[in-house]
Amino acid sequence: MFGWEFPPVISGGLGVATLGLCKALAPLADVKMIIPKNIPDFNIPNIELIGLNSITKKQLAELFKKEDYYSFRTPVYTSGAGFGPYTTVPDTETIDQKFYEVFHGDISPFEIDDLYAGDVIRKVIEFARICVQYCLRQKFDVIHAHDWMTFLPAMELKKRTGKPLVLHIHSTEYDRAGEFSKNWVFDLEKRAMELADRIIPVSHYTGSICAKYYGIPAHKIMPVHNGIEAVKHTVKMSPFEEKMVIFFGRVTMQKGPEYFVEAARQVLDKHKNVKFVMAGSGDLLRPMIELTASYGISDKFFFTGFLNKKMLNELLAIADVYCMPSVSEPFGLSAVEAVQYGIPTIISKTSGVAEALNGSLKFDVWDIKKFAQYIIAALDFEGLRKSVVEANDQSLQSITWENCAKKVMGVYQSIFDEAD
Repeated sequence: MFGWEFPPVISGGLGVATLGLCKALAPLADVKMIIPKNIPDFNIPNIELIGLNSITKKQLAELFKKEDYYSFRTPVYTSGAGFGPYTTVPDTETIDQKFYEVFHGDISPFEIDDLYAGDVIRKVIEFARICVQYCLRQKFDVIHAHDWMTFLPAMELKKRTGKPLVLHIHSTEYDRAGEFSKNWVFDLEKRAMELADRIIPVSHYTGSICAKYYGIPAHKIMPVHNGIEAVKHTVKMSPFEEKMVIFFGRVTMQKGPEYFVEAARQVLDKHKNVKFVMAGSGDLLRPMIELTASYGISDKFFFTGFLNKKMLNELLAIADVYCMPSVSEPFGLSAVEAVQYGIPTIISKTSGVAEALNGSLKFDVWDIKKFAQYIIAALDFEGLRKSVVEANDQSLQSITWENCAKKVMGVYQSIFDEAD
């Protein structure tokens, strides 16, 4: 299994989801998880965790004693377009050039500080280069890769060994950049999906994107909803007199933060006793701060920046309403986290979690008026709050990593059944 984010080194939901699945798979399969960076002494029972940063120069020299030419050394991707959502590739540089530089460079230990800072493409290619050489010396039955950053080594191993390839799709370039994002990452995702034996999108919504925008046959697509770990929590008294409405996640186009601000503006026209919290960081954080100032509502907003898990739990413990106005959300674990705290949730219809949380109030992301009306109703009408929370509590019973792992094992089994 290949992952990019993995606790304690995480930037968002990808690492949390990968960890949750691995822990639940451990009693059912032998899992070797390979990631860019592992922290010394961080171990998970029954999971063999390999961080490339822990492979020494001597070990690398042994791995590359007889380096072969990789089939992805001369890729079909030549676009210099940005690959989002974290950085861009300069227009003057093609990906072919990047492959040439990496594969003709010296072999050195894999060093990575920030997973998404700087030259991410180089990191992704170096990760693939070392992973393939390492894995060719291992015994395994299935290759399982999480999102585009890990698709290169997974594709190469599939070609070299003939072992079945399963792609876990937590997010697509379509989600991050829209329908017209035909760049290098989109091409990589499409090529990997075409080569894969099975694709596991985290929702039927994401599965429909794989079929419609990537042209993948329906029989290869087997959606599996994410799970969540049960938490013990205490709902606390808020230190504020006002009601609190929260948004948390990356502050980027995909997450729809501007819709949250626009809805807040309409709510505040009728309901003054409300504070809004935007928790997270991203390229739209400053524009959102400026937007609230231009509307004259900045005194009603808190912008917290990135919150760690402990701080996020503190926020959830005092919140009154949770909002997720994502333009395109493959799943949306944050909504499930809010449900665990007994908070009514308002989510966009273009989200995978809308399939799993039956009680949530759901709106079309462009319908700001309805969004604002739902916030006001969730704040003012106790009967509505209670019905939303109770229905979502029922949904929580099936949103577990154990259920997710069993379904993933079923996906593996379907490949071997087909081969028979």
